[in-house]
Amino acid sequence: MTGWEDVRAEVLRRIRARDWAPGALIPGEEALAVEFGVARATVNRALRDLAEAGLLERRRKAGTRVALLPVRRATLEIPVIRQEVEARGQRHSFRLLAMADAVPPVPVASQLGWGPGLAKLYLETLHLANGKPYAHETRWLEPAVLPDPPPDFSGVSANEWLVTHVAYATGDIAFSAEAADARCAEVLGVAPGAALFVTERTTFSAQGAITFVRLVHAPGYRLHTLV
Repeated sequence: MTGWEDVRAEVLRRIRARDWAPGALIPGEEALAVEFGVARATVNRALRDLAEAGLLERRRKAGTRVALLPVRRATLEIPVIRQEVEARGQRHSFRLLAMADAVPPVPVASQLGWGPGLAKLYLETLHLANGKPYAHETRWLEPAVLPDPPPDFSGVSANEWLVTHVAYATGDIAFSAEAADARCAEVLGVAPGAALFVTERTTFSAQGAITFVRLVHAPGYRLHTLV
């Protein structure tokens, strides 16, 4: 075996073949590393992935067991909106509508663990598909994750730059249907009060919060993911 994906595949095979029955304690990382001829870190990465998928239960000092009732956990990769639009056969462009250092609203600061009154970077972006509004993006961003000098967000969207440059460890995502407020109605070209699909997402690195983003999608947007 050469990588964690190979280890993952073999462990998954054993689970599905009932070589390791539901609830069974599987060999430790060190024993598996010796058996598979890989580093212990490689085994750890494979088991962690299966635990995140709900197939294994890992507890400190208690070892790793096959889940009694495996839970399928949906995973959603953060999309690059440009690629999402281009996959629809359309041309993507965007406009940076606003960029400023400002104090985020209390609910946002609380959700991200930011102290009260601390200024963060605020960005407002309109994404377009074939020149028509596709999504209205408002974002609060931790400036510490940016290099010096920071990226030119008028030339590359914050969405694309963050996905390709900043690794995240955990996150949270929520979906809702909401009535268009005056600003969304203006930039998306819809009637105030129109029902729109909204995505709100927070992401964190091991060091702390990265960003909170709110995407309000133009009418006709369709979310598709695999389970």
